[in-house]
Amino acid sequence: MLANQRQQDYDRQIASWLLLCAAVIFGMIMLGGATRLTGSGLSMVEWKPLMGVIPPLGQEAWQETFDKYKQYPEYLKVNRGMDLDGFKSIFMYEYLHRVLGRLIGVLFFVPMVFFAMKGRVRAGVMPKLWILFLMGGLQGLLGWFMVKSGLVDNPRVSQYRLTSHLGLAVAIYAYMLWVAFDLLFPQGKGRHPQATYSRVLTILVYLMILSGGLVAGTRAGFAYSTWPLMGTSFVPPGLYALDPVWLSMFEDITTIQFNHRMFAYLLFGLAHLLAWRSWRSGLPARGGLAMGLLLVALWLQVIMGISTLLLHVPVWLAVAHQGGAVALLTAALFASHVLVKQSS
Repeated sequence: MLANQRQQDYDRQIASWLLLCAAVIFGMIMLGGATRLTGSGLSMVEWKPLMGVIPPLGQEAWQETFDKYKQYPEYLKVNRGMDLDGFKSIFMYEYLHRVLGRLIGVLFFVPMVFFAMKGRVRAGVMPKLWILFLMGGLQGLLGWFMVKSGLVDNPRVSQYRLTSHLGLAVAIYAYMLWVAFDLLFPQGKGRHPQATYSRVLTILVYLMILSGGLVAGTRAGFAYSTWPLMGTSFVPPGLYALDPVWLSMFEDITTIQFNHRMFAYLLFGLAHLLAWRSWRSGLPARGGLAMGLLLVALWLQVIMGISTLLLHVPVWLAVAHQGGAVALLTAALFASHVLVKQSS
């Protein structure tokens, strides 16, 4: 009995640490959005995994860093004439983004080793922690791979690489939360009738976030600042105009924004349907809270999404919209965990 109580205490410690890491990753995703929206993502033209934690020190170091930036397309085609003070302002967004990524690695790795050496990690959890650590390392590599795509000819990163970078960050966050939920909440005796439906909804929210990555990567959010119409019609002309047709989903601005809107309408309906069917079927402990959080997060995200369009994508609101997407995924994950694993 004492050993079981002790392990439960250890589980709560590890879950608290994972939730802290997830919160910092949430902040990292928000900062990444701000870095992109302020045009700061290509300001650091070198990748120094170790020495990159030290910013330029002194006027000479700043000027040297600025001179390197001047050799690349973003300065030559977009920011020609920028002075050193202007460069410092965009540099700091990307610098803080990279430093926070390194801090997350330390915040995760050091406690993981400590908990493992102390024998506090429940059987079967350690492999999951190693998977998270390896995913984090891959995320760093993918981030530089993304930046490199904007240092060649076109001073914009590839929407494919940006979406992959965002998608992996969100996947790490989601998996970390799921492991923490497993440690915090006891396994129920059965699955709720809507358990599979809740998992499907969670996957769809994740795919919606990837759709948003394509909108961000192609700047499709600036194309139509109207709602519910796109311009003068609900279905705009020129949809799926590329050859081959499927390429329009990834590279045609009109199609990308239209698909993102349609995806939002679909999720809005399915989330309300899940909540209604779950309440009809009877909810386990925490079920009412989970469904309430899901609907609140959904409505806030819809309001922020529409407002972002109508106000022509202001930075602060676009960043909030990206954070709202992750908050909605969090609520969907929690609801899914309640229905899949906590139902009695």
